[in-house]
Amino acid sequence: MKSWMVAAIGVAMLLLGQPGATAAEKKAFTAKVDADGIQRVEILGGSYFFDPNYVIVKKNVPAELSIRKERGMTPHDVVLKAPEAGIDFALELKDTLQTVRFTPTKAGVYPFTCEKKLLFFESHKEKGMTGTLEVQE
Repeated sequence: MKSWMVAAIGVAMLLLGQPGATAAEKKAFTAKVDADGIQRVEILGGSYFFDPNYVIVKKNVPAELSIRKERGMTPHDVVLKAPEAGIDFALELKDTLQTVRFTPTKAGVYPFTCEKKLLFFESHKEKGMTGTLEVQE
């Protein structure tokens, strides 16, 4: 094989990452209700992760998710669609904190994801940029 082909394959592998890489480990956070009656959670999104990626909140208690992305050029977002539970948002992530406010009205487990995708590459969701919001009674 010609050396330029070997180099090109090596660069492509570096850019694409390892095929079949597994999702990050579960990093859970249980929100506490502050003195003002709001449960708050801060989430960092970045190179195909959310931290924490498993958030637990209480039903019928106002919640605030403050979300930002790690520094870098790669665009990320966070999408959670559960209108039946009073939760429905899509937010482009920035380097600074942005706050999403909602009051969960139904107990359950609701996934959130990054929906970004570049051309024919795996989506950020497929690369493991997913999380879970659990609403408890």
